[in-house]
Amino acid sequence: MRKCPICSAECKGKFCTRCGYDLSRDFVEHRTISVVPHVDAMHRKYSEVYNKTMEPGGSNDGDSGYDPEDENTGSRRIISVSAGAYHTVGLYSDGTVVATGRNNMGQCNVSGWADIREISTGSYHTVGLRSDGTVIAAGKNEEGQSNVSSWRNIVKVDAEDYHTVGLRSDGTVVAVGSNEHGQCNVSSWSGIVAISAGDGHTVGLRSDGTVIAVGSNDYGQCNVSSWSDIVAIAAGGNQTMGIRSDGTVVAVGKSDNGRSDVYSWSNIKQISVGFDHTVGLTGSGRVVAVGYNDSGQCNVSSWSDVVSVSAGFDHTVAVMKDGSVVAVGYNSYSQCNVSGW
Repeated sequence: MRKCPICSAECKGKFCTRCGYDLSRDFVEHRTISVVPHVDAMHRKYSEVYNKTMEPGGSNDGDSGYDPEDENTGSRRIISVSAGAYHTVGLYSDGTVVATGRNNMGQCNVSGWADIREISTGSYHTVGLRSDGTVIAAGKNEEGQSNVSSWRNIVKVDAEDYHTVGLRSDGTVVAVGSNEHGQCNVSSWSGIVAISAGDGHTVGLRSDGTVIAVGSNDYGQCNVSSWSDIVAIAAGGNQTMGIRSDGTVVAVGKSDNGRSDVYSWSNIKQISVGFDHTVGLTGSGRVVAVGYNDSGQCNVSSWSDVVSVSAGFDHTVAVMKDGSVVAVGYNSYSQCNVSGW
């Protein structure tokens, strides 16, 4: 058995049974990324929650639904995706990255990236977290949102339109880019285990399940101080979502066209907030969506065996259990051309 450096699962074989990470890459030797105890404890909490909410027919380990014993474990596969405004980026299990869609700012120039453990897309830039805790970025940088090369000891990254946020291994947070609304005022935060960047705000999840937010609050998207028992967060546009330990969802912020109508959802294990729509992944591998559907971005009800989802400006992308990728929605820039990955 080996401990996955990405999600802390105890695994056997070449690939992690929870997140699909290639364990042969020996990331564990990079001691600069020693996850602090409170972060590791939250990983265990996630595992407990997902085991409780997993429906019959899901993964045998109660998490992502991906089981490498079902597939050829020697093959390279997509393990996560991130959707930007008009581009889509995929992370392979060997740490390389692929991108499709609009490249007017160089946001798709990721073909030379290697040893990447996590990806995140802003509207027009792409950020990659390397296994040694350093960060790389490509694309738009007019507000300094891609100035991440000096970051060290980073364990999570999240990008939005004009700013980028990073979570350090000690639970503190760093941010670069536009600070017009105070969205980068995170230097005093501590005890953080997850981060998410919205259009002009930033949200952090503390190890005790409470939530903090800074930045624009025009629609109440930062009104999260009363939340508790939260195990995951997602910010996007002018919204903030939180997943409770029982798999239900709470939301604040802009709510027109039903984009925040998530209170009836249950058994949710992951959530992604696009510009005008919201997507949730259930423990059984099905996907639910609310909000604008003018480009078909919410046409996800037929999807099954999904292990990861991401909502872009007006498209939605998902990774399936077998490593294939599907997408729906606006495709004028080929951002949905992912079937060959």
